[in-house]
Amino acid sequence: MFQQAKQNRIFQDVINQIQEAILKGELKVGDKLPAERELKEIFKTSRGTLREALRVLEQKGLIAIKTGVNGGAFVKPVTTHQVSESLDLLVRYQRVSLKDLAEFREGVEGIVTGLAAERAKKEDIQYLMNLLKEAKIHIDEGVSHWDEFIRVDNTLHMAMAHIAGNPVYQSVLQIVHDNINRYYDQFLPKEEEIMRENYQDLCGIVKAVEDRQAVKSRVLAQDHVHRFYRFMEEKEKRQEKYSP
Repeated sequence: MFQQAKQNRIFQDVINQIQEAILKGELKVGDKLPAERELKEIFKTSRGTLREALRVLEQKGLIAIKTGVNGGAFVKPVTTHQVSESLDLLVRYQRVSLKDLAEFREGVEGIVTGLAAERAKKEDIQYLMNLLKEAKIHIDEGVSHWDEFIRVDNTLHMAMAHIAGNPVYQSVLQIVHDNINRYYDQFLPKEEEIMRENYQDLCGIVKAVEDRQAVKSRVLAQDHVHRFYRFMEEKEKRQEKYSP
């Protein structure tokens, strides 16, 4: 399964070989990697390099390292959580520009909302309606309920992803919506007019989904994302203009 690591990039090569064996299914979930002494001999590497490589694989969530008599490195299930970890860090620490994030959301959330219109069940529509009612309560309370309104807004967007039923879209959009408030806090003006416009957009989107209008749902979702990122980009430009 493994071979001597390439000496000019031994550390990365050890990681790559073990990772590939796991992802290709040569190592199954629950399998124990060969003992440290055996791996050292196979890869022709030092104990320190091998242990560091195993720690990286553990951080990626591909293996679990257990100590004790029955210890060792064991293969863990590969989930979307591990696959999406890098994107989570990029969005969380705002290493993605507003423009790039808007472009991504327009495309993906348009697709997801179109799929939701095709696949929504009666109980899904009722759930979306309940979210709109909750959003309206916060709208009527005004800007003091901004955070509560944004929470419902995010929940509704994620509901579309769940209704669409594609776990890849769900996983990626969950990362975006878990961290998007950092962008809102910095760039989106907290104004009642914006809350009401957002709410009207959501009402139109939900109605199109309810009516099974997939194309209209997709276009409305894309227009909604585009408009609100335009608000944010305008504020970003003002901040850049007046920053020292």
